[in-house]
Amino acid sequence: MTPTLKTLTYAGLLTLGLNAHANTEQASDHTSFQLQTVVSGLEHPWGLAFLPNGDKLVTERPGRLRIVRDGELLEQPVTGLPELAARGQGGLLDVVLHPAFNDNQQLFLSYAHRNRRGYTTRVARATYTEGALSNVRVIFEAEPRSNNGRHFGSRLAFDEAGLLYISVGDRGEMERAQKMDDDAGAVHRITIDGEVPPDNPFVGRRGHRDTVFSKGNRNIQGMTRHPETGDIWSHEHGPRGGDEINIIRKGLNYGWPTITHGVNYSGLPITNLTKKEGMEQPLHYWTPSPAPSGMAFYTGELLPAWQGDLFIGALAGRKLIRLRLDGETVVEEEDLLTGFGQRIRDVRNGPDGALWLLTDDRNGRLVRLSR
Repeated sequence: MTPTLKTLTYAGLLTLGLNAHANTEQASDHTSFQLQTVVSGLEHPWGLAFLPNGDKLVTERPGRLRIVRDGELLEQPVTGLPELAARGQGGLLDVVLHPAFNDNQQLFLSYAHRNRRGYTTRVARATYTEGALSNVRVIFEAEPRSNNGRHFGSRLAFDEAGLLYISVGDRGEMERAQKMDDDAGAVHRITIDGEVPPDNPFVGRRGHRDTVFSKGNRNIQGMTRHPETGDIWSHEHGPRGGDEINIIRKGLNYGWPTITHGVNYSGLPITNLTKKEGMEQPLHYWTPSPAPSGMAFYTGELLPAWQGDLFIGALAGRKLIRLRLDGETVVEEEDLLTGFGQRIRDVRNGPDGALWLLTDDRNGRLVRLSR
């Protein structure tokens, strides 16, 4: 899919001074909707999860897990977080609930960690009870470590079998994404106990990492399961241009940095190749780069005209992107919230039928889209 698809916009842009709890009527090409800032005052929020009792858990990159209850941000953060490091793009990042959270109260956190060998992406499992974590256990750690603070990846998603997918960026060292003995630039698949599924594609192969499910991924910051097929969909940051959407499939190589539709930040080429045998083409890509982050298929009842559409936040683009699909083909693209003026970090399909967003700012917001 080339980026020549017409990008659609909507009338009625959002004013920049939207107050908390204020509803603003908006319109897209297929439906009108209400946009409400539920809470503000979040410091660089990154990930969002919905608890069965109606509470929301929000990660803040500096290292706090916050609770939103009845439309209010509780002052006391969740206690018992694992040791983490907030540097550059790293800190406390994604949060997802165990598929059987109602029974076991377990959740999973991704975050940056530092020791004397440098920084890396870690994932921990913990038990959540009334604002506190216990039984915290590290179940994944990417190796080798690096001394820079870039490209931690860190999105988490479960497949239908209950296996956990973890994105790890190339750590700003692009050549690592093609090294099979390196955890960087990859999607990893593990069990909830941190064990290697026996059908992972590189199990037992000399010079390969057992947890790796796909390779050649630059920096995935959006990952979600398709509501019908069960496939794991992702998007990743390109360099200067070349942001792309992929379906993460077993053992495939997505090409970075051997092939790309982007160029270096200096404007100089990274490679002259956009295709190569044995490497996957993106399902869709953007040039210039919107800097995508967070993604969700909308499956709610409140906005039926959007059912099945894929929604993606944009950081540099400061907008919400809606994609309409025909199978694995993008047939329509629409830019929403272009007047909001906010970096959209995460997008989640809420249990209440609404679409929920986090904005990445020192005074970040939890935002709800509904009728």
